Amino acid sequence: MNAYALLHRAGFRPFVRRLYRVEIVGGHRIPESGGCILAANHESVVDPFVLGVVTPREIRYMAKADLFRNRALAAALRSLGAFPVERGRGDVGAVAEAARLVGAGHVVGIFPQGTSKQHGERPWHRGAARLALQTGAPIVPVRMRGTRGLPGRTRVRIVVGEPIDVEAGKPTIVAARTLTERLERAVLAA
Repeated sequence: MNAYALLHRAGFRPFVRRLYRVEIVGGHRIPESGGCILAANHESVVDPFVLGVVTPREIRYMAKADLFRNRALAAALRSLGAFPVERGRGDVGAVAEAARLVGAGHVVGIFPQGTSKQHGERPWHRGAARLALQTGAPIVPVRMRGTRGLPGRTRVRIVVGEPIDVEAGKPTIVAARTLTERLERAVLAA
């Protein structure tokens, strides 16, 4: 049994919902089965844990490769279903793993902003769009607000937008850029 399943059995989702006073709007828009990509804004290091309450399905996250350099942390992350990605380098291995997971019917969580650090303009990366174009999986835009606040003193609002249906095709730079712009608008509008 992986750590994700253990946390589920231990009541982690209800605990996080109470701790952050999470309100979910549109959670029914996440497909109940089949591969899909959850693409959310990224404001805090707790975002993957908070996003995990939006669906009973296990979310497999791409996480920055630096986190996997520590063996103990890497083991914990892998047990939670995360896999490493070298950001900013077009990590072919990470994209292949994400495509395999989506193809096997999993939910893959991606934070296209790439970091939760609040330093200036954070451009949206094209990885989620490239994955959707490669696999034909829908992208589900998610907007999270309030995750930077202190637990117990903040209210988190998660709004799930309408899934963006994507036809499988060649993930060209132009197609990925266009889809990323559409995704960013959908997340920010949610």
